[in-house]
Amino acid sequence: MPEQFWTDSQLASIHTLLHPRSIAVVGATERMHYGGRVMSAALHARDRVRLYPVNPRHQEVFGLKCYPQVTDLPETPDVVCVVVPNEHVMGVLQNAHEKGVRAAAIISAGFAERDSPELLQAQKDLGAFARESGLRFTGPNINGFGNIKDRIWATSAGIARIDPKAGNVGLISQSGATAAALLMQAADAGTGFTYYVATGNEGDLEFCDFGRYMLDDPDTRVIAGFVESLRNIPKFVAFAQLAAERGKPIVVLKLGRSEVGRRAARSHTGSMTGQDDLYEALFAQYGVTRARDYAELLELAQMLAHTPKPPQKGVAVVSHSGGITSLTADMCAAAGHPVPPLSPEGKRVIGHIMGDFGSSNNPADISGHTTGDDYSAILEALLNEPEVGTLAIATTGTDDGADRVIKLRDSTSKAVLFQWTGHHLEPAGLPRLKAAHMPIFYSSDKLAHGLTVLHGYHEWREKRLAEGFGAATAPNAAQQEALAGLPARGALPEFESKRLLAHWRVPGTRELRASSAEEAVSAAEQLGFPVALKADSPEILHKTEAGAVKLNLGSAEQVRAAYAQVGGSVIVQEMVTGAVETIAGVAVDPHMGPMLLFGMGGVAVEVYRDVVRRRCPIARAEALEMIGGVKGAVLLQGFRGAPPADVDALAATLLALSDFAVHAGDRLAELDLNPLMVLPRGQGVKAADALIILQEKPV
Repeated sequence: MPEQFWTDSQLASIHTLLHPRSIAVVGATERMHYGGRVMSAALHARDRVRLYPVNPRHQEVFGLKCYPQVTDLPETPDVVCVVVPNEHVMGVLQNAHEKGVRAAAIISAGFAERDSPELLQAQKDLGAFARESGLRFTGPNINGFGNIKDRIWATSAGIARIDPKAGNVGLISQSGATAAALLMQAADAGTGFTYYVATGNEGDLEFCDFGRYMLDDPDTRVIAGFVESLRNIPKFVAFAQLAAERGKPIVVLKLGRSEVGRRAARSHTGSMTGQDDLYEALFAQYGVTRARDYAELLELAQMLAHTPKPPQKGVAVVSHSGGITSLTADMCAAAGHPVPPLSPEGKRVIGHIMGDFGSSNNPADISGHTTGDDYSAILEALLNEPEVGTLAIATTGTDDGADRVIKLRDSTSKAVLFQWTGHHLEPAGLPRLKAAHMPIFYSSDKLAHGLTVLHGYHEWREKRLAEGFGAATAPNAAQQEALAGLPARGALPEFESKRLLAHWRVPGTRELRASSAEEAVSAAEQLGFPVALKADSPEILHKTEAGAVKLNLGSAEQVRAAYAQVGGSVIVQEMVTGAVETIAGVAVDPHMGPMLLFGMGGVAVEVYRDVVRRRCPIARAEALEMIGGVKGAVLLQGFRGAPPADVDALAATLLALSDFAVHAGDRLAELDLNPLMVLPRGQGVKAADALIILQEKPV
């Protein structure tokens, strides 16, 4: 169950952290270093939050009495901010626990990010203490946190300079400096937040923990994150599933697309980013939107927080410029969003308003009609078109024009997106749109991509909620017995691999073992010519490259000759014809867990990397999505006169492999069916080759 990862006391500590009535800053000072900046930020809420500086070197800080240690305070503070050298952090936490504190923010650095075994262990000790004592913390190596909607800050970022706005996006960043940069850009972009939290090295509370808390917050509609690493993938999956159920999109800017980025993340917070293609697969599977840069993270989060699902696919595009309308319409159409022609009634209404000026079409060049009542009437007419679900407005404008757009947006159940085509510092129009949380883009391609994300999220969510998330079946007695009888480790021969998978109803070819030329001939005669002959040795993982596969043997003489070349223990196997060649398999990643792979076989998988991955377990709908997600899927639909392939049987086999991977657990290292032959519809699939590699049996 998803809730196994969170406890009521843990979520209560997070609530206390983000809604403090009193804050103690250990390491407080008037110098504008970290301790001074945290104090300065917290002072912004001194009329609502009691503030206690703690530092044995000072009697007073910013006019407030300063205390030697937390246990000397006149009350138990809700939150303790720790800004002391790393060797003193544990002592501060112990002191705070003695006082009864339940939440802390460890600003101090010098732990896992230093790539030191001793400092890594020190961080682990902090986490263990937090879990045992119930004093939960964010950090270490952060710049703090903020409750933006209530204007409460405990951060070393320059809050007065940033002046972030309240809104409906919750921001969680593993990098404190990045959070500050995002807050500054958000102030320019008009994106508003409920909370911002830096999690740093995540010695205790993680990205997913704060995200889980924000799912319960009625003001937070979208969770946005800057992520270097997800430390607990099963927890992230549970968080993403709950977010889908609650209808709260997750948008992340994930580092590690390149090896350079992965190294940088490692040195920054001591985190392993993981393989990027596996993260791409995970995000696609669980409806997580991945942003490409800071600006896109803010744009997409703002759009998803303030835009309903478009009821129709069509887009109406309107601008003061024919060139801009054409470019925006081109970008939308290229992204798969139709720009339908106007209905006769729509052409009549808009044509009557515009007269001889502009173009009463879709896209609509309305020239000088971007102000006044005509502007409102044209926008309403476009939005009322029966095939239109989104109105894309690409222009600049006055405050009056902005107010008309905002009024229209607030009165419709359709989506309204704005592409600002003027100066970013324009004093008229743009500030009004930002203040009203209007989704704003600054280029046609960004707007089109935003629309793709909007449709994609809602379509994914509706399908997933209707069909459910993947869950493995319980292993039956025969499957449990088969797993119990596995060898300690290493590769299983092909014959044994197929026999094991047969317990999960993974169909293999008809085949027989042989250990001499005459046994091979006898096997071929039983199976019927032509046949294939292959070495059956766990020492030969890639038989084709080793010359240990002989195909299309049509006679006893050819079988004898083939056996003379291969020798030893062999498999004599039926030749499968009239099938589409695919590949399926599982690789168990130490970070991600079992990842199922599907792709087209032959050269496509090696040359074009035409594969799709999903994390096990999967649902049947996800199996079908995997099959349809490869470019070569057209071959399964009946290409150039060939009959359609048995996609249902293929999907069932992918589900079986997913179940096997979950049931095998930490015994499985790798599984490969290559090729997996997909026969014509109704005839099933056959694994023509199979390889299972086991991990060492846990003691």
